[in-house]
Formats: sequence, structure tokens, C-alpha cells
Amino acid sequence: MTRSAAHRDITLEAVPAVAPALDRSVARLLAAAVAGESRLAFARSFTFGVARAYATALAALQPALEAPQNVPLIPLDVAAARAAAQFGTGLAHTTPMEAVYLLGCIYTSALPSDFRATHGVFYTPPEIVRHTLDMAERAGIDWRHARCLDPSAGGGAFLVEMIWRIRDALAGTDPAIILRQLATRVRGYDLDPFGAWLAQTAAHFAVHDLEIAVGRRLPAIVHVRDSLDLRPEDCGVFDLVSSNVPFGRVTLPPERRAIYARSTYGHANLYGLFTDAGLRYAKGRGVIAYVMPTSMLSGLYYQALRVLLAKEAPPHEITFVTERSGIFEDALQETMLAAYRKGRRTRIGTVRFVTIDARGPLASSDSNGEGTITIAGSFSLPADRTAPWLLPRTTDQADLAARLRGMKFRLASYGYGVSTGPLVWNRHKRQFRSKREAGVLPVIWAEAVTSDGRFIWRADKRNHELWFAPVPRKDDWLIVDHACVLLQRTTAKEQNRRLIAAVLPESFIAKHGGVIIENHLNMIRAAAGKPAVPPAVIAAILNSRAADAAFRCISGSVAVSAFELEAMPLPSPATMRKIARLLERRTSAATIERAIATAYGIVDAVTVA
Repeated sequence: MTRSAAHRDITLEAVPAVAPALDRSVARLLAAAVAGESRLAFARSFTFGVARAYATALAALQPALEAPQNVPLIPLDVAAARAAAQFGTGLAHTTPMEAVYLLGCIYTSALPSDFRATHGVFYTPPEIVRHTLDMAERAGIDWRHARCLDPSAGGGAFLVEMIWRIRDALAGTDPAIILRQLATRVRGYDLDPFGAWLAQTAAHFAVHDLEIAVGRRLPAIVHVRDSLDLRPEDCGVFDLVSSNVPFGRVTLPPERRAIYARSTYGHANLYGLFTDAGLRYAKGRGVIAYVMPTSMLSGLYYQALRVLLAKEAPPHEITFVTERSGIFEDALQETMLAAYRKGRRTRIGTVRFVTIDARGPLASSDSNGEGTITIAGSFSLPADRTAPWLLPRTTDQADLAARLRGMKFRLASYGYGVSTGPLVWNRHKRQFRSKREAGVLPVIWAEAVTSDGRFIWRADKRNHELWFAPVPRKDDWLIVDHACVLLQRTTAKEQNRRLIAAVLPESFIAKHGGVIIENHLNMIRAAAGKPAVPPAVIAAILNSRAADAAFRCISGSVAVSAFELEAMPLPSPATMRKIARLLERRTSAATIERAIATAYGIVDAVTVA
């Protein structure tokens, strides 16, 4: 059955191995037929059925695979039971690492979407695990002796690879000694009791030959615990802390916020908390190697975490995943692999890029699915530890990123600051007007800024109106009455340009006596008095391909934040004056583009594309 056919036809023909697209599709379709709270129980029951069939096919466990404790399971209907049995049998034709990953895919595909979102559940492809642990090795991990922890171990992808590497390092050693070493040197924790069971089961699959040879099973190495509440005195310290940690904003109770105060600023995110926790669990020269979102590289809310890492565990290496579609099923975050080493005295690290076959480990035809790795050179952390980390985001941006680290001018240097549009539309629904009337002001929505850098007053999208009726005095803070540069707040790395700006003309403001700017726009305004350069110069810079490339070396999320804009390097005053003269003379856009590119030291057109 072809991959495309697998999506259309879920009749379960006998296949020599599980097709990733098929197993996820069937699990998702079967789960969709289960209503309400039963869906979580179905996801666990179906995955247990697959794992049991896999164990039977391998004759891996004696006695037979036991059901998870304290986890409600439900009987499967005939179709679901048949699917589980077939998938489990098919897994026996894959590698143990691929089987563990596919079990995780089946489980997460069947989970309720709200459960996945709340717990940040995305199981990790084998290639990503291997690259992450390769980075840990380059940072100094020795598998002959390393004590290893996965603080978010559900599914067991990292634990299984750790086990295999320790086994390889101890090749030729008595099986009983290897099993005993694994029992004392590998640990995993997870909040989800079924995820923890799945990880422990995966560990058994990885050592089933040793268990048979020795005549006893691997003791429990995975426990249902909240890693964020543990202390080193509870679990010891480790040479390596490695995981694909969960992500998502969380509200912290006062006692937990106090514990993690050193790494949080404003909103807390799970992956930031797990990074802080990893530092606590790692030994004095230990390594933390995580799969994590890129937003921590530049976001305002991660400045305390950047300070902590720069102080305690500067990054040894950061690897960007240049193909994310299909890598983490349904995940939207841009992803990186990061290895930090405690006690490092240097602030210089290495940047790499890995391109992985998005079809999955069973579909790769080259390099056994390992992907292509490119080294982009080194980077250094900024002297201001709160500042964003400037790193190349494509293989041809290494020189640009290095130059950016030497550029000292920012928006503040020219008298500008950045804030977001104050109007949150759904808090003022009753104040919108479709027609002009007494006391109303124009509303400026994100679509008013066109992709070619023009301002066009319009309200084209659903629920958007042209006019707003502010309440006198109460809503004065919403009114903008000076010219500024508007810039769209939400873009993605896949777009041709991340920076889309336009000048809000003084004449438009004068005509209406003020405007109301909606929250999906950034406002770049003079901080006080007359700025050093006019708004048109700022807009021209931001709309250039060179500035766009520069911003991509900063931005780690889909949002174009005020914090990132204020941290973005800008050309020197001499260049800014030159751009102003070119604009006054109505010089061609191509000439202005070249002048800005030269200011950023870009001469290769490919670099700014």
C-alpha cells in the first residue's frame, strides 16, 4: 500500500511493517468515534493493545506484557482490537527505536486534542533523538560512565537511545553487569502514568535480550513524578539531562514561582521551567541536551532564562531543524536542539543545521534517515546577558550573524521606541462602527500595511470595521495622534518577508484628529522630541531584504515582538542619513535596497533572499 493510499484506505491489509501515515490515521479515526472522556481511556487501551501485540511478536517479555497500574483501560471493539494487533505485529519488522517512536505516534494521535495541548505531548522522531545525544557526546558525555535522566520521559524515545549507547559502550561486558548498570544509571520521570508505563515498556523492549540472558527483568527506571517538584537530594545528580521537554504557557502557584524565580520573567513556559530544572539536576560539569522551541533565543519572557544559562551553562552547540513539517506531528513551534554544559568558561558555541526527511524514519532512503548536517560556524553570547542571541538561521547567514554582533546601533539610538497597538478588538466590540458618525476615529488594522510597504486604510477581514467610538477621557489612552511606523506583528519564517512595515502618514492623522491602532500591529514611535531620522527611513530599512535577513537571526517565534525589534541591529548614522537623502530624491527602490544591503555587509544576493 502506498503512502497516499494509506490516507484514503484504512482497510487493514497485512503489511510487513507499519506505515507511519497509516498507523496515525487509523488511530486518529478510531479515536474520533469515541466520545467524551472515554477517548483518553481509548487512546491508552489501543496503545496497550499495540504494545502487547508487539511484545508477543518479539516473544520479548516473559511473563507477558502487564497492563499499566492505576490507569483505566476499556475494552476495544473488534475493529480497534484488530488494528492494534496488526500494528503491533508490524512493529516487529522495524528497529526498536522506530517501534518506540511509532508507539508514541499512535498514542498521541489517539489522544484528545485538549489533553495534548495541555500537556505539550509530542513524541520525538528517532533522528532527532540521535542528533540530540550526538550533541551531548560532543559536549563531553562518556557513555561508559554517564548517569542519565529524562525529566519528561513519556514514551521512552530518549531512554531507549540512552540505553543503546550505554550498551554499545559496555560491549563485551557480562549481561548481568550491563543490566545492573542500566538500572542504576538511567532514570526517567513523567506526570502521565500511561506515558511513564510506555517508557518503562520501551526500556524492556530495548534490553529484552539481556533480560532473557540474565533471567530477570530490568527494574523500574521510570517513575510517575513531577520533575519540576523534585530536588537533587530526592533523585541525585546526573552527567546528562536530556529530553524533548513539554512546552506551553502555565500559571504558576506562588510556591513554584518562588522556586523558579531565577529563570522566569512574566509569563512562564513549561520548557523554560524544565531547562531550569535540568540545570539543578546536572552535575557540576554536566550536560543538558534538549529539544526545545526557538523562542527562548530572543523572547522578552525568556531573558531571565538566557541570563541563567549564560551564567551557569553556556550553550556548547545549537542545531536548527530546517524541516519541521512532518517532524513533530501537529506541532507549530520552530524547533532547535540545544546542548548546554555547566561550568563552561567560554561564551562561544557552534551552530549546525540538520535537514531531516519529513516523511519519517521509515521513509528515508539515504543516511538511514539521519538527515543532512551542515556546520554554520560559531557564535558568541552577547555581553548583555538579557539580549537576544544572534545566530544564523540558514546556512548562508553565518557571516551576517557575525557582523550583526558587531553593530552597535538600535532603534533607541535614533530616538525611537516600540509598542504594540493598544486596541484589543474583542474587548470593545460595541464601540465599532461601520459608518462615520460624530466622535468616531479610524481603526487601523493589520491589513492596512501592505506587503509592498504602503499604508492603505481598510477593514477587509471578518469582524473588522473602519470606525471606532472612543469613550471621552476613558479611552484617551487608545488614541494615537502622531505619525509612526506600523509593522505587522505576526509573521512566520516560511514567508518571503518577516518584516512588513509602512509609515502612518501625519496627514492622515491630522485629517481625522487621531487614530485607533489594533493589537496586531507594532508602533515604532519617537520616544521623545524629534527623532534623529524621519519615520520613512525606519520603514525603508525594515522593508529591505537585508534587514529581514538580520531579523531572522534574532527572531525565534512567529510573533514580531517589540523586544526583538528594539534589539535589532541597525546601520550607522551616516548610512541612515544617506538613506534619507535617497528617499528625498525619490531614488529607485533597487538603489535603496543595495545601499541598505551594503550597510549590513551583504554582497551576495543569495544571503538576503
